[in-house]
Amino acid sequence: MQQRLDKEWDLSIDPDTVRLFILKAKALSAAVNEDYDDGAEHEVEFDGDRHASHHHDGLVEEASEDLTEEEFRELINDLNIDEAAELIALAWVGRGDYDATEWADAVATARDRPRKRTAKYLLGLPMLADWLEEGLEAIGA
Repeated sequence: MQQRLDKEWDLSIDPDTVRLFILKAKALSAAVNEDYDDGAEHEVEFDGDRHASHHHDGLVEEASEDLTEEEFRELINDLNIDEAAELIALAWVGRGDYDATEWADAVATARDRPRKRTAKYLLGLPMLADWLEEGLEAIGA
């Protein structure tokens, strides 16, 4: 494991908080993959001339048992503007959009994004957990 001699990056967001987001993102990713892996295609069935009916048990279960996405959204909404910007910047550094040496630029660009859409944006990143991990590693946090 690589040792840090000096703290090069002064983060507003605690790296342990980022690790919590990583765990939540992994849980969300696993839930999506399990739904696809169960083999159910959730076909639309027609009952004579009646309207199409579509049943998806997973949505009911999700609403009652799996609050991971809701928790994820709440955690993001609880972040201040600097923390939210740094979380996005970490994902961008991990994804390769920015190099670790461009950290300040990544944070500044992320800070300019609409605050209301942070949770939706992050949830839309397909490899969020991996990119956050790689971002933390890249900046030595």
